[in-house]
Amino acid sequence: MQLRYQGHLDVELDDVGRAQAAAAARLVAGMAPSRIVSSDLVRARATADALAAVTGLRVDIDKRLREIDVGAWQGLTFDEVARRFPDEAAQWRDGGEGRRGGGETLVEVGTRAMAAVDDALAALPDGATLAVVAHGAAGRALVAKLVGLPVDTWHALGSLANCRWSVVAERPGGWRLLEHNAGTLPEPVVGDDG
Repeated sequence: MQLRYQGHLDVELDDVGRAQAAAAARLVAGMAPSRIVSSDLVRARATADALAAVTGLRVDIDKRLREIDVGAWQGLTFDEVARRFPDEAAQWRDGGEGRRGGGETLVEVGTRAMAAVDDALAALPDGATLAVVAHGAAGRALVAKLVGLPVDTWHALGSLANCRWSVVAERPGGWRLLEHNAGTLPEPVVGDDG
């Protein structure tokens, strides 16, 4: 594993990525999505296509679901960024908000991804499930924005790992995060707070 910042670089899935996408698709299909919306980057589209093959749904593309733009960091390894941009890299590692390599902030990513999800949800009937195929940092920013976390706490959520997902549910009063970075089917949680 090279630990490389991809950002908006449009790279294909390798054999491992395709196998991960196929395995995830079989599990996510168990949540009975009604619609699939995906980033336009080829790695996300290929992952969404794996889900579409299992569910029979079409994939709608929305470039607002793209990964964070990390500007000059794109294509560099984590070690190269740490050497060439030590202050920015330390700020990022410590959860600070800012423009990595002159690219976007997490707030900007969360805002654009949330707009894409709002538009996709508006076209769904009540009770339907939307599958969103995005990227690690974009997914984290989207979940944080969706559930209303204050920006200074977004770093508490980890980025989504490859072919992992979050499960959120709309409840009276807003959205609730049920699972994050999941890799198995969700199990109902029965608790005192519903």
